[in-house]
Amino acid sequence: MQKKALGLPELIAIAVGGMVGGGIFTILGISVSMVGFLAPFAIAIGGVIAFFAAYSYVKLGVYYKDDGATYAFFKRTYPTSKLAASFIGWYTIFGYISTLSLYAYTFASYGISGTSFAQDEIVRKIVAISIIWVFALINIWSVKGMGKIEDIMVYLKLFILFLISVAFIYYSKVDFHQFVITLKNDFQNSSFLNIIIVSSITFVAYEGFQLVINAVNDMENPDKNIPRAIYSAIFIVVCIYFIISLGSVLAIPAQDLIKNKEYALAAGAKDILGSFGENMVIFGAVLATSSAISGTMFGSSRQMSDIARDGFLPKTLAFRDNTIPKRAIVTMAMTASILIFVGGLKLILEFGSITFLLVSLLMAVANFKIREKTHSHTLFAIVAILGLVIGAALIFYYEYKTKPEQLIFILVLYAILTAGAYIYAKFGEEKWL
Repeated sequence: MQKKALGLPELIAIAVGGMVGGGIFTILGISVSMVGFLAPFAIAIGGVIAFFAAYSYVKLGVYYKDDGATYAFFKRTYPTSKLAASFIGWYTIFGYISTLSLYAYTFASYGISGTSFAQDEIVRKIVAISIIWVFALINIWSVKGMGKIEDIMVYLKLFILFLISVAFIYYSKVDFHQFVITLKNDFQNSSFLNIIIVSSITFVAYEGFQLVINAVNDMENPDKNIPRAIYSAIFIVVCIYFIISLGSVLAIPAQDLIKNKEYALAAGAKDILGSFGENMVIFGAVLATSSAISGTMFGSSRQMSDIARDGFLPKTLAFRDNTIPKRAIVTMAMTASILIFVGGLKLILEFGSITFLLVSLLMAVANFKIREKTHSHTLFAIVAILGLVIGAALIFYYEYKTKPEQLIFILVLYAILTAGAYIYAKFGEEKWL
C-alpha cells in the first residue's frame, strides 16, 4: 500500500497556515481600541471559541472522513433535507467570500501604509479589489508549483511574525510594573462582557483550521491525526497571536495602534525599528494575506462548484474547464469586490466572524444530532453549541449598541443569503447525491 503523503507535521502546517492569513495584522488595532492592554488576552480567548468550533469539526471529520468538510458533513448528517444542505452551502461560501475581502483589505492597508495614500480609503479599496482579481487570474491559470510556493510562504510568514514579536518585546517602552498598573486600569474600565465581545469579533482570525479535513484522503491515520493536527494548530496560533499582540501593546503607544488600526503593526514597527522594521512588517502582512487569498480562493471556488453541481447555486457555477471552476472563481472575486466596495474593515471583520460562528454552530448542532455515532461527549457538545451561540449573539449585541445602521446592513446581507438558500432548496435544479 502506498504511504500517504501528509503526516502530522504537514497537517499542522496546513492548519496554521490557514489560520495565520493576515488576521492578526488586522484585528490588533480594533481590539486595542475596544479593551486597551487587555487586547492580547481577549484575542487569546478567541482561541477558546475556536476550540468550541473545532470540537465538532474534529468529531465529524473523523466519523465521515469526507474531504468536502463543512458542506459534506451537514449534507450527510441531514441526508433528506435539501434546505439544510442549501443553507450550509450558502453560508459557508459567503463566509469564505468575507475572509477573502478581509485578507484583500489587509493586503491593501499594509501595501499602501508606507506611501502618501496610507489614509486614503478609496485607494485602499482599489488596491484590495485589484489583488482579489490578480489571484483570481492566478487560480484560473492554475500555475504549477503553487502548492510548493504556498508551503514556503506559510513558514516564512511565521518566521517574520516571530522576529516581529521578539523585536517588540525587546524594545518595549513599558516596564512590568507599569504594564500591571495599566492592565488593572483597563480591566476596571472594560467589563468582562467587552472582552468577550472582542474575542467574538476577532474569531475570524482563527478561521482556517478545518482545511486539514480537506486533506483527509492524503493523510496518514486520520483518526488520530485530524484531532492532533487541529488542536495543536489552534494552540500554536493562540500562542502566536498572544505573543505578537502582547509585544505590540508593550512597544507601541495605544493611541498609535488605535489611530493606525488598519496597519497598526507597520506604523509601530517604523517608530521602533525604523524603515527596516516597517518594511519587514509590510512584507510579512503582504506575504500572509497573499498566501491566504490564494489558498482560500482555490479551495472555496471548488466547493462553490460542488454546491452548484448539487443544485443549490446557479448551475453555470458548476462548470469546470480542465478541473478549474473558472466561473466560480470569477463569481467569488466579483462578490468579494462588491463587499470591499460597500464595507469598511470593521464591517467585513464582523460579518466574517458572525458568518463563521454561525457555520460552526450548525456544525456543532449536526455533531450533537449524531453524537453517539461520533463518540462525542454530550456535555462537551452542548458547551460547544452554547459557546458559539453566545459568541454570535454578542457581536449582534455590540452592533446594536454601537452601530445599529451597520447591524441593519449585516441583517440585510443575511436576509439575502437566507432567501437565496431557500429559493434554491425549493426550486433549484437538483442533483441530489
